[in-house]
Parts: sequence; C-alpha cells; structure tokens
Amino acid sequence: MNSLQVQAQSGPQIPLWDKIPGEIKTFDYREKVDVSYTEGIQSVSMVTIPTIMVFRPQETKSNGASVIILPGGGYQHLAINKEGFKVAEWFNSLGITAFVLKYRLPSDLIMTDKKIGPLQDAQQAVRYVRENAAKWNIDPKKIGVLGFSAGGHLASTIATHYDDKVYETTSKVSARPDFSLLIYPVISMQNDITHKGSQISLLGEHPSPELIDFYSNEKRVTAQTPPTFLIHATDDTVVLPENSINYYLALKKNGVSAEMHIYEKGGHGFGLGVEDTSKHWTRDCEEWLKAQGLIKQ
Repeated sequence: MNSLQVQAQSGPQIPLWDKIPGEIKTFDYREKVDVSYTEGIQSVSMVTIPTIMVFRPQETKSNGASVIILPGGGYQHLAINKEGFKVAEWFNSLGITAFVLKYRLPSDLIMTDKKIGPLQDAQQAVRYVRENAAKWNIDPKKIGVLGFSAGGHLASTIATHYDDKVYETTSKVSARPDFSLLIYPVISMQNDITHKGSQISLLGEHPSPELIDFYSNEKRVTAQTPPTFLIHATDDTVVLPENSINYYLALKKNGVSAEMHIYEKGGHGFGLGVEDTSKHWTRDCEEWLKAQGLIKQ
C-alpha cells in the first residue's frame, strides 16, 4: 500500500498546499503505510503530500472548539492511529472538532531545508483551519494543537515559532494556536535531555549550539506563548520528563497559563492510556479544557 487510504468521519484527506514550499521531487520517495489486520492503519512514513483529516462531532454536541493533532514517531514516522485517529474520536466525544495532521517528516531527499519542513505544515494547518472555520462551524479563536512525543516538539515549536517566516504566504491569518496540549513531548534539543533520534532527524548528526538552542522550545517561550497543558510519566526513559518540566517552568516565568501532570508510571507512548497512573490523563485534560472555557462545565 503506497498511499494512506483512510477517510475521517466527515470526509477525505485535505491537501494543505497547492504548491509545497521548498519541495524537492524525488521519484523513489513514496509514502509508506503500516497496516495491522486487526486494527487497520497503524503508522505512516515518507510523507510527500501533507494533509489534514477532519473528524467532526455530532452537530448537537459541537461546542466550537477544535484541535489539530500531531502524532509522534521520532520525526521518522507518524503513529497516526494510536496518536491520531483514536484521539480525534475522543475529542469528538467532548464536542471538539479534530484535525489529524499528516505532516512531512524531515528529509534532505524532499526538502531544501528539512529543519523547517514540519513547521511549514503545522503553520499552514493552523492558518487553513482558521481561514475555513465557518465551514466546520468552529470558533477561529479556539483552535489548539495537541502533540505526542516528537509531535509534541512540533506542537511546542508552532506555539513558540508561530511568527517565524518559514514560507512565502499572502495570508494575513495568524498561525498562533490558541492553546496547546503536550503529551509526553520532546521539547528540548539540548543534548542532556533531548530525544536523540528526534534531534538527529530534525537537525542532523552534528547541529551547532545555536541551532540546538533555536529549536529548544523551552528557550523560546514568551508572554505570548499559548496556554498549555502538559503530561509526562516519571518512568519515561525514552523522552525524559525534564522536557515537560523545563517548558512548564519557562511558561510560569513568562506568566503563561499552564498546568502540568507528572504521573508516577506510564513509560512512553501510551496514547490515550490504558493502565498505570497515566491512564487518567484524558480526565485531567478534560478538566483543564473546562477551566479554559473550551468545553462546558
């Protein structure tokens, strides 16, 4: 299977671009999909055409809020089922419209600058959803991002680099998310706490200290960074909890509304959570969304 043959509940994939910025055409670089016979599509890699997939709640339940979901996978693949489709369905149960972003993964084979490829797609996704908010009956001032693992790095990147000019656009619409939800996220590119695979995928084998600092998002927080909900597990040895902790401290220092939950157990990559103390994160997230006025009490 060479292309992602999946449709969301309310329609097919929507391509983000008429012309993909900084694209290099590589004939033998084609999208790959891993499929389970029991659960269907599990992950996708070598993305060439970034898309959003729309999941809409029942019309009577819709509350106007929306979330763009960024699956993780170390900037090597996208865990698009566990950290995408299933999460979108959960948001729908809360009355939130969800968009699963199938973003391009950093590659010198298809990008003139792989460092900014994923951010280009994330910025464009926020702008596209905001520009078309009326079509989906959503509030253009209640558009958030959710990122898992390396998708959390991308989500925190757009939360802190939303004004970076990474492609030419005539759009006057802001790419700033109104809130962010970061789930066992990679935040930092600092060598002592980063996820090395994500760092190498995005920045290369030997990034400069300046480049590491630029994409260490705990160092990019300002008073304009969106309100943020963070979770991590203490026993996560893949992406250390210091990623979330340091970002939370930067948010606090800059007066940004933030809430962080560090669970004792859960490890890494638990998605919506099925066991251990981290299984309650969706409940905690729902309470935070209520407190932010994004869903009804």
